[in-house]
Order: sequence, then C-alpha cells, then structure tokens
Amino acid sequence: MNPAVSRGGRRSLWIFFALLVVFLYAPILILIVFSFNDRTFVSFPWQGFTFRWYREFVHNSALLGALRTSALVATLTSVVTVVLAIPASILLVRRRFFAKGAVSGLLLAPLVIPLVVFGIALLILFNTVGIPLSPLTVAIGHIVIALPFAILTMVPRLERISVSLEEASRDLGAGPLRTFRSITLPLLAPAVLSAFLIVFTISFDEVVVASFIAGDQPTFPLYLFSQLRLPQRLPQVIAVAVVVMTVSSIVVIASEVGRRLADRRLERVANLQQEVSAG
Repeated sequence: MNPAVSRGGRRSLWIFFALLVVFLYAPILILIVFSFNDRTFVSFPWQGFTFRWYREFVHNSALLGALRTSALVATLTSVVTVVLAIPASILLVRRRFFAKGAVSGLLLAPLVIPLVVFGIALLILFNTVGIPLSPLTVAIGHIVIALPFAILTMVPRLERISVSLEEASRDLGAGPLRTFRSITLPLLAPAVLSAFLIVFTISFDEVVVASFIAGDQPTFPLYLFSQLRLPQRLPQVIAVAVVVMTVSSIVVIASEVGRRLADRRLERVANLQQEVSAG
C-alpha cells in the first residue's frame, strides 16, 4: 500500500501541512497583533489595544513618500514589463526561428543572475552613461528582473489557446492586429492580469537592486530597512505593512477568482470548438 494514502500517512501529511502553515503565517499574525499594541517599542507584554499607529503613519510624510515612490515604480514596471512580455511570449510560442533556444535563454537569464551583481552592474552603467539615480532607474532595473516572470506566466496560457482560433480569424479576413485584439488578447487577459500583479509585487518588495540605484528617493522596502535602527518608528511601519498586506490579499483573491472564471470560459470555447469539429 502506498504510505501516502494510508491513514497514518494522510495524518502525517496533514500535520506537516499544518506546521508549514504555522511557520509561514505565524510571523504575519504576530505583525498584525503588534500593529494594535499600545507600546512605543515592539515587545511583550501587551499593553493595550489602540489604533494610534494607524493614525500616526498617515501623517508621516517620509513614510508616505516612500510608499508613493514604490507604488509609482511598481506601476511603471508592471505596465512596461507586461507590454514587453506579450510580444515576447507570442514570439516564443507561435513562431519558429533560428536560435530560438538562445533567445529564450537570454530572456530568462535574469532569473539566475545574483541581484547584488546586477545592482552593482546597473550602478556602474548609469554612472558611466551619466544617468542620475532616481525612481526611473529603479524601474529600469525592476523591468529586467521581472520580465522573465511575466513571460513564464503568459507562455503556458498561450500554449493552451488553440492556434486554429487565430487561423479562423485570419481566414475570415481579419488582419494580424485585429486577430490579436479580438481573439488572442481576450483569451490571454487572465495571464496578463496575473503577470501584472506578479510583477507589481516583485517590484514593490524588491530591495537589493533598489539599494544601489534608488538615489535620494527611497522605496518603501528601503525606508523600512532604514527604520530598523530606530525602534520607536517601528510601530508605524508595522501598521502600514499590515495595510499593504491587507490590500494585497484582497487584490490576489479577486484576481484568482477572475482567473478561474476566465479558465472556465476558455474551457467552454475549447469544448465548443471540439463539438463544431466533430459535427
């Protein structure tokens, strides 16, 4: 008998899963608890329940400025990365050309480059060319880092979209652009949204490359790191981190629901196509 499907095996797997969940999410739960603790320093024992830190971070201009910088960089990175990843994914899936493997490896190479090395390389490049360090340089670095993740998100979805749908559109007189806009893009939309959210998260959380090329406008992770040596500032940072996590969770849940609905739509289209072919 397979030990994984036996009663003892299932119990062991559930215990392991429960311990894994506790290991992953207990720090987040502790973070939420401390965001309501009425103590200037992050420590036990619990002193009292308060919304003080949530009220105070709203008036912290430095913290809000770092949040705005991160949101701006992440949004710019997400938009540009998705725009670049769509044609790159279509090229890798739909076209045959010389040195396709080399091109694919080149596009995915940032996955294996150490971020410290990449950050130093970008710093040297920008200083040599004379480009001042700013949120724009951070966005450039993040685009390179996040592009492989966007491509790897879109390629599986494209492989599930039947080529015959695009061929039928062209047979009916639609040009390549019209076919892309009316057929490919709507079916690819869930992957595009997923890629956008993944890239946004990567850019918003990234700290290694940004620490080299951010200039005098720190992103939120850099500001958070700088506050670790000021214990009295930590409660505000924890409060805004809880807000960010809450908003992120809502967005992720909404996108997952949308993705599932889109997958069902794609399955209905595929089933309809099979019925038409059989008939």
